[in-house]
Amino acid sequence: MTTSLNPAIEEVPQESDMRKVALTSLVGTSIEWYDFFLYASAAALVFPTLFFPEVDETTALILSFGTFAFGFIARPLGGILFGHWGDRIGRKKTLIIALMMMGISSTLIGMLPTYATIGIAAPILLTVLRFAQGLAIGGQWGGAMLLVTESAPDNKRGFYGSFAQAGAPVGVILANLAFIIISTSVSEEFFMSWGWRIPFLASVVLIGVSMYIQLHMEDTEAFRKLEQIQSDQQTDSTQSKPQHSPILLAIKRYPKRIMLAAGAFLSIQVTYYILIAFILAYGSDPTGAGVSRESMLIAVLLASAVQIPFQTWSASYSDRNGRKGIFMAGAILTGLWGFALFPLVDTGNFLAIAFAISMGLVFLGMMYGPQAALFTELFSTEVRYSGASLGYQLGAILGGGFAPTIAIVLWKEYSINWVSIYILIASVLSLISIMMLSETYQSNLNETD
Repeated sequence: MTTSLNPAIEEVPQESDMRKVALTSLVGTSIEWYDFFLYASAAALVFPTLFFPEVDETTALILSFGTFAFGFIARPLGGILFGHWGDRIGRKKTLIIALMMMGISSTLIGMLPTYATIGIAAPILLTVLRFAQGLAIGGQWGGAMLLVTESAPDNKRGFYGSFAQAGAPVGVILANLAFIIISTSVSEEFFMSWGWRIPFLASVVLIGVSMYIQLHMEDTEAFRKLEQIQSDQQTDSTQSKPQHSPILLAIKRYPKRIMLAAGAFLSIQVTYYILIAFILAYGSDPTGAGVSRESMLIAVLLASAVQIPFQTWSASYSDRNGRKGIFMAGAILTGLWGFALFPLVDTGNFLAIAFAISMGLVFLGMMYGPQAALFTELFSTEVRYSGASLGYQLGAILGGGFAPTIAIVLWKEYSINWVSIYILIASVLSLISIMMLSETYQSNLNETD
């Protein structure tokens, strides 16, 4: 049975408190995603040469993006582990652990010897650290998203949830900006030997963000009320029950919602990593668009800046009109835009390239903006971290993990048109998934089974 978590004593957060929660979440997720996406840029531009020098260029690029995919293989496991503890010990503590893990693993990547120094051990260690990044991001998203959406007023869950979602495009901006500044400030030789390491070493800032959250943030009201109910039940011998794993409870109660959430996320992930990672390799390749590395990085940076306000608008729109309509519109437009994307990039014109990537990210943002609120509303409080994280991370591994690698193979073995078809198929699957979900924007988050 579903019961309200003491609605008579629900607290309405002050606007200033909500802004602090939202901005803290934005800072934390931005730096976390910066680390994760920094690897994407390096996998396209640096790692093939430094960690896979013994094979031809195409194979090195595929292997490099293969290590990139390991982060996605780890994400569902991170979602399971952090989801379990997020529903047990709280959103805040779990988020702090995830941020610390990301900061340490990314800093270590910046200190890693290359193939020329330690041979085959170099790509192996790189893969291990990428796996650790995946574990961290698998836990981070659920904690940051719930810290905001569970604290927000009911009629602004989408809007405030978009702050956590904005961490992704802000992270892309920071990662690309770091590479642009370093690569244009030093010689190519220094960049390939030491310069690329500097953006990774800067990840140590995440440790400071973690400490700030520990000292200045409270856990969400919904989780604290759940703790109170569970405490009351444990003191009542007639109601005491053995504790079950939140992740197993989520799978038992909501298997359909978890799978449909993963399906809804598919288009976002496939398209996003084509637009921010594969496009760098394609655009700067002489057999592709043949544009300079810096120009492609700047184009992705500008497009990510355009994405943020449209993403926030879409999330606010979903607060007033529902999550499904704007999400479905985004899936349709994303699928169709894939066929305009590469002809525009192939012109070699910087403005056309920036416009092509920008529109792709705008349409994608129509889905990604409302997603935090949508996934929050799909699950009851005691399994919300687990259910939302599992749906999100399953979609991530199915969609994003191998998207750049698949795109490389489709482009090299067939033609770039097949990459557009790949985007379309993912968008159709997401459209079907979101159509099969119920509307959630008027649901009560302060409920538990």
